[in-house]
Amino acid sequence: MLSFTPVIDPAIRALRPDFVALSLVVRGAGNGPSDADSAARLAEACAAAATGPDWAAAHLEAWREAYRGFGAKPQRTPCSTEALRKRAQRDGGLPPINRMVDLYNALSVRWAVPIGGEDLALYEGPPRLVRATGDEAFETVSAGEVAVEHPEAGEVVWRDDRGVTCRRWNWRQGPRTRLDLPTTEMWFVIERLEPMPIAALQAVGRELADGIRAIAPDARIETALLGA
Repeated sequence: MLSFTPVIDPAIRALRPDFVALSLVVRGAGNGPSDADSAARLAEACAAAATGPDWAAAHLEAWREAYRGFGAKPQRTPCSTEALRKRAQRDGGLPPINRMVDLYNALSVRWAVPIGGEDLALYEGPPRLVRATGDEAFETVSAGEVAVEHPEAGEVVWRDDRGVTCRRWNWRQGPRTRLDLPTTEMWFVIERLEPMPIAALQAVGRELADGIRAIAPDARIETALLGA
């Protein structure tokens, strides 16, 4: 039994029966400022994106279809991995943020798969992937000030007992639970649709776990497939 169990609502299965995610719960870890190694990992991933897996383009298209399925416009709000890849292509790379974020961003770009990283200690109850009612609070920042938005009814969101933590499935993470320098308890989720092979999802998980242990050798990591 995992000490922290994310929940996939049945409405998500009805929308996308092919959705499977890999959850990694990390405890006793440590983060740190971006360094030469994490910056190099990002740069290498951005350079390798054009020659990624042979299913990469179809996987991105599957995410566009998933977004259209709940009423979003992927050309305006693309899934996280497509947004990262577009930014890397436009800007010639991605800006380093911190060692853990650099790690999962690099893997997301290289493998064309959405990956999220969250501060587990800042969650109120377990994360749940649901279709929103539209009343949920999403805490964000606008013009430098804290602001509260609300998702659209039917929108796919990650949430906890307090409110939405990520809008439009994996498009926009809220600052409340973001993974920052003091974070020691972490939750990562790697999200897959057809045609990405389950074996590839698990391979990304192993790379992520190896990268976490390289940064935090004493970290304890629990993994689980969600929705399989």
